[in-house]
Amino acid sequence: MDKVLITGGAGFIGSNLTGSLLKQGYGVVAYDNLLTGKRENLLEYESNENFTFEKLSEEIADAKYVLHQAALPSVARSVKDPRRTNRVNIEGTLNVLTAAKDGSAKRVVLASSSSVYGDTPELPKREDMTYNPLSPYAVTKVTKELYSGVFSQLYKFPVACLRYFNVYGPKQDPKSEYAAVIPKFITSALKDEPLTIEGDGLQTRDFTYIEDVVQANIKAMKGHTAGNFNIAYGENISIKGLAEKIVTLISSSSEIVHKAPRPGDIRDSLADITKAKSELGYNPEYSLDMGLKKTIEWFRNRI
Repeated sequence: MDKVLITGGAGFIGSNLTGSLLKQGYGVVAYDNLLTGKRENLLEYESNENFTFEKLSEEIADAKYVLHQAALPSVARSVKDPRRTNRVNIEGTLNVLTAAKDGSAKRVVLASSSSVYGDTPELPKREDMTYNPLSPYAVTKVTKELYSGVFSQLYKFPVACLRYFNVYGPKQDPKSEYAAVIPKFITSALKDEPLTIEGDGLQTRDFTYIEDVVQANIKAMKGHTAGNFNIAYGENISIKGLAEKIVTLISSSSEIVHKAPRPGDIRDSLADITKAKSELGYNPEYSLDMGLKKTIEWFRNRI
């Protein structure tokens, strides 16, 4: 049985990856210091003999593949505390890459972000575009990609970096100060509470359902290609349009209100996913409406 190590395994993306890999017959070791991850995200896998959880470790052990999802997320958090974001995201990634190279791992798949593009006006975003980070968080993602490129070229150790575009879905935390917009909107709408938009709401995003992100990780893990890949659905929507759509899908009486824009945020985002399709075999299966309906159902059963 091939063993997969998932850093950040108790997080939103990591825990969904864990469930999918266990279903496919892999052994999974989930590492998480539980700073932002939740142990409860993994409880359903405790009885599976192929699953192991470790709170903290410097060892890659005998993992054949490493899916490096661990990070200190949030643009806003990085603006408040850039040193901590730098320490966790950059030093942590270098530790993982070094341990994987020196161990028995065949390859690493690393979670990057669309934030590396910044606010360049050209759409859609392509992997060959110049970096333009607007926040300390984005700087850490750029640095992680650069380290990955060096490991791929200098040490001949393949690393695939997946640039996630606004991932959403079940197990995403709506309660954090730094929570993503979709779980916040859904939980507010289910309670008929106001949906708060930062700025005018005309900023656009390309939202990606979690199952498509899981698909991308597993295809990158099984593949042989290194480099950077956009992982998204390939369509965008305004935040105001998103809020209105969620209110309609839920038949909520929530009002939409506005507050000041968030520092370091980008205006528009849309991915060109041609490279991921051709080199990884990635094929997104969930439109925004499909993903929102599944996400709403998951949250509705927990409120």
